[in-house]
Amino acid sequence: MLLFCPACGNVLVAEEGPRCHRFACTTCPYVRNVTRKVTRRMGDGGLGGWMIVLGGGSAWENVGFHQPCPKCEHPRAYFMQIQTRSADEPMTTFYKCCNAQCGHRWRD
Repeated sequence: MLLFCPACGNVLVAEEGPRCHRFACTTCPYVRNVTRKVTRRMGDGGLGGWMIVLGGGSAWENVGFHQPCPKCEHPRAYFMQIQTRSADEPMTTFYKCCNAQCGHRWRD
């Protein structure tokens, strides 16, 4: 969660104040004390959380076919490639079984 300074528009940074935690601007004297606990949880979404980043279920539209499923041995699986690491590393290939009853997902 990003908070912005209402006075100058810069990003506020979290810091520990004299009696409480607070958000402070590094450019101007604006300070906002934290009055309640701030938390946010995200579900796994499958494939170790990558499905949230990749766009959920609609990410599997318009993808190619490739190898057989290791779980049910269906002859085809959808695949897509995403650059998940730095540019000098190879792309990660994500697979999803074409068998509607199986739907197994894995990655290379």
